[in-house]
Amino acid sequence: MIVLRQSGEHTETVDSGQAAQHTAITRRDPLFASLAHARTALGYSNLGDRQAALRSLGYAHEALDKASFDEPRPSWVAFYGPAELTGVASIVHDRIGDPAEAEAASHRALATIPKQFHRNRAMATAQLALTQLHQRDIDQACATASTVFGLMAGHPIPGRLRSRLGDYYRDLITLAPDASVAREWGDCYRSEWSRA
Repeated sequence: MIVLRQSGEHTETVDSGQAAQHTAITRRDPLFASLAHARTALGYSNLGDRQAALRSLGYAHEALDKASFDEPRPSWVAFYGPAELTGVASIVHDRIGDPAEAEAASHRALATIPKQFHRNRAMATAQLALTQLHQRDIDQACATASTVFGLMAGHPIPGRLRSRLGDYYRDLITLAPDASVAREWGDCYRSEWSRA
């Protein structure tokens, strides 16, 4: 589903998420059900379907509340839990035009991501910067986005984070093309990008 979402195939992302909701494992394990609903919410938010995105997000939260984290599961799903769902909620709310709710969700996600998970914290921080930018708080957004590079110091910047920072930069130059803080952030971005 992630590949579908990143390639812009939003209808297929929704279809894939809905199909996942009807598998045996999602009927047995609320954690997998929550993940399927969260991915579906992302697809709907990319399509601009506010009601469906919020409904799917609600189902994801309900299912996660029922999940036990003591059960043995495949290692690939270890990333998913309350912090990840809160991060997804931030993205969904931002994409459907609720940047203040998205910012609150980003703060909640950052409060629960352990410090040693620098990549996860960097992704959540980049999302937080986007939510601040979408509220036109340019100075705060640039300050927040700049901390991403510090979080990733000494580590390669993964593709998803590069993409999120690229989204931030595109929105920044669209919303504040003449702001000096935007130009300064752009210079920092290009410098860090060439080093990474």
